[in-house]
Amino acid sequence: METQLARTRRARRVHRILAESYPDAHCELDFSTPLQLLVATILSAQCTDARVNTVTPALFARYPTAADLAAADRAELEAVVKPTGFFRAKADSLLRMSARLVEDFGGEVPGRLEDLVTLPGVGRKTANVVLGDAFGVPGITVDTHVGRLSRRLGFTEHEDPVKVEADLARLIERSGWTMFNHRMIFHGRRTCHSRRPACGACPVSRLCPSYGIGESDPVAAAKLVKRGPAAALA
Repeated sequence: METQLARTRRARRVHRILAESYPDAHCELDFSTPLQLLVATILSAQCTDARVNTVTPALFARYPTAADLAAADRAELEAVVKPTGFFRAKADSLLRMSARLVEDFGGEVPGRLEDLVTLPGVGRKTANVVLGDAFGVPGITVDTHVGRLSRRLGFTEHEDPVKVEADLARLIERSGWTMFNHRMIFHGRRTCHSRRPACGACPVSRLCPSYGIGESDPVAAAKLVKRGPAAALA
């Protein structure tokens, strides 16, 4: 049975290899301000980042501030965000979230986890995205890719994102949390797919206890690896 020390060392080796494999890993949501990232992250639920990025330019131009968004006509807002799916629920979250920003935070996105999670429609996952990429505060965001890869790599046995986050936080040095997150997402979108992972083309295969659940032939696996726009749609 793997000890905690051995698992920590293996996790950090995996992180180093992923850093070498995905030197361009980054948040794939387009944004310029904390508010824009917060809005984009809310819209990304059950939607690809690439699709969100087609919607947000018009959204940000029409509603540049929290006050503008809070005062938006619901029907018009729903029409703008409709391509991201679940548009009524998302529009409601955006309206209530922006209203709370105006009422409690002077229209500015707070830079503390305990404040962010008080906003309607904002949980730990969304809060950690905003903290890590808009404020430079290290955070681990457990989305579907990070959760899936963490279980395959044997870093956690949990399905609950909060428990997965806690397990990963014990393995990865705090300064590397945000980039570990991006690299895991890049790896999940490009190589370690949900249905048919490209095991034979995986840079961390020798450190993965799940090696072989997907295509292990190197040539066949290489054909499964997604790059460029195709990866962004995963």
